[in-house]
Amino acid sequence: MIKSVSPHLLPIRLAGIALAVSSLLCMGIANAQTAKPAATADKTVPAVAAVNLNQTVKIAWLDPLSGLMAAVGTNQLHGFQFLAEKFNLKNKAGVKFDVIGIDNKLSPQETIVALKSAIDQGARYVVQGNGSGPALAIIDALSKHNERNPTKQVVFLNYAAVDPDLTNSKCDFWHFRLDADTSMKMEALTTYMKDQPTIKKVYLINQNYSHGQQVAKFAKANLATKRPDIQIVGEDLHPLAQVRDFAPYIAKIKQSGADTVITGNWGSDLSLLIKAANEAGLSNVKFYTYYGSVTGTPTTLGAGSAGRVYMVGYGHMNMGGEIEALSKEYDKRFNDDFYTFAIFHAYTMLIEGMAKAKSTDALQVAKAMEGLRFNSFNGEVQMRKTDHQLQQGLFVTRWEKAGGKFPLDEENTGYTFVPVKYYEPYVASTPTSCQMKRPF
Repeated sequence: MIKSVSPHLLPIRLAGIALAVSSLLCMGIANAQTAKPAATADKTVPAVAAVNLNQTVKIAWLDPLSGLMAAVGTNQLHGFQFLAEKFNLKNKAGVKFDVIGIDNKLSPQETIVALKSAIDQGARYVVQGNGSGPALAIIDALSKHNERNPTKQVVFLNYAAVDPDLTNSKCDFWHFRLDADTSMKMEALTTYMKDQPTIKKVYLINQNYSHGQQVAKFAKANLATKRPDIQIVGEDLHPLAQVRDFAPYIAKIKQSGADTVITGNWGSDLSLLIKAANEAGLSNVKFYTYYGSVTGTPTTLGAGSAGRVYMVGYGHMNMGGEIEALSKEYDKRFNDDFYTFAIFHAYTMLIEGMAKAKSTDALQVAKAMEGLRFNSFNGEVQMRKTDHQLQQGLFVTRWEKAGGKFPLDEENTGYTFVPVKYYEPYVASTPTSCQMKRPF
């Protein structure tokens, strides 16, 4: 989840919203750019003819609305509801979206309860992103449910759960991931880091669940290949969404002599980590993150983190085009940043899939979405048929004072994540071991 936004009203013509941003070549330019992808003249996305299905599609959102991550969940639920409203004005499938929000308490067990409630309420599409444990619970449950209930099949759109196993050993036909997975982001991040000569000693601190464990795993493997001279001087895994004081961890980082920290932490776990670092005066250490734009973290970063906090993700606040206009309107309405741009992917892909299938039936739409290419806010993207992992370009950004070409700040801080490198989809793409079993 990167901050696709900050939320931070322009009348928006949604007739062309799905195809508004310039096309991004899936393979191409040798040198990474710092701006958004340029349009390409030699490759276009096949057109999907408009239809008028005249149906309401119920989507169930299953993520936390309580606990330490409640602010993150609330922001994302608002994002799904807000974009549903916008896409409902006009779309090529002629459908209306109705979003149901159900609190899963960030628990795999509670997620199963929430999923059953969603299905009972008639939802045939579910979305979730906070935590790979709940995502895996949904995958397992839907695999069984859909086999036993062919007339009530459900598709799962994963907008932020990034454990690579979900599209490798745990891959499933009914699951589609719209975010770049942990390995893809680390591929881009370490490709950038290898060219930074000041990085010599790295400390790894991550949440102790699948995503955090994978961040540490891929960081060590990639650095060993790309920069074997870099030392890993420390590593910690801590409980997810339970630590309230990171001072002891910061003391260990300081004592290690690290000049760089790599962390996949998100939500309160990243905000409190940065807060502790600032309070300890750890100003000589750079932080390479996945989720620096998530609710609360930009405010914690403030002016003191300028120039030393980096983030890898599929977008940034100053993207221009429809996504930036939507972000501005979201900010005015909710007084909050819109940063989960994968929500835009979700609606665009569903609309394209439904128009292509000429149906809202879960199985038919799932089949239509396999291999689907479409233009999104970050250029041309493709839902890889092999494993249902979206292939897309990634940015490495740095926390800087907003202004000039990047005027939109985050959480009214006066600062924003500015792109310093852009990588084409093929750079960050990683292989898959998925052996997809299809129900047809």
